[in-house]
Amino acid sequence: MTDSIKNPWTILKSVDIHDTPWIKVVKHDVLNPVGNPTNYTTVNFKNYAIGVVPLDENYNTWIVGQYRFPVNQYSWEIPEGGGDKNETPEESAKRELSEEAGIEAKKWIKIQEFHMSNSVSDEHAFIFVAQDLSFHNAHPEENEELVLKKIPFQELYDMVLNGEITDSITIVAVFKVKYLMDNKLI
Repeated sequence: MTDSIKNPWTILKSVDIHDTPWIKVVKHDVLNPVGNPTNYTTVNFKNYAIGVVPLDENYNTWIVGQYRFPVNQYSWEIPEGGGDKNETPEESAKRELSEEAGIEAKKWIKIQEFHMSNSVSDEHAFIFVAQDLSFHNAHPEENEELVLKKIPFQELYDMVLNGEITDSITIVAVFKVKYLMDNKLI
């Protein structure tokens, strides 16, 4: 592994540019790996990114449709959202699945961890599969106008392959779940 490689960047000064309950933008005056002065701006996330693939016994799943303001388009995604760093990622996943889809699960499997965009942010993502499902009323947050749709997992996989799904958490989750299903690991 590369964990023992020394950081080639030297931070000379850091200034907070913007701070919200969700992110902090920081401008760093640095020396780059060859020693030249430059600026590097980072986005520090105050929550984890959480995604959940609910699967029933027939390998149906549920996706959520919503308008995504930053990219100015409608997006179909697995249930996902922010996870408070004061709770475990699994606790956050349970909350997100309940809020967005009204689904609770008895079986949880963490299938992936990754960094969302590590060239500019420190956002850390966790993806879970939820099984042995029960259904209740969804209770989305006030800033979410969601449409919930039940589809066969294969249809979701086809949507990813066809480019209909552009959400990174969903794409990573679908490919990992497909691998696990093909190898009879879930």
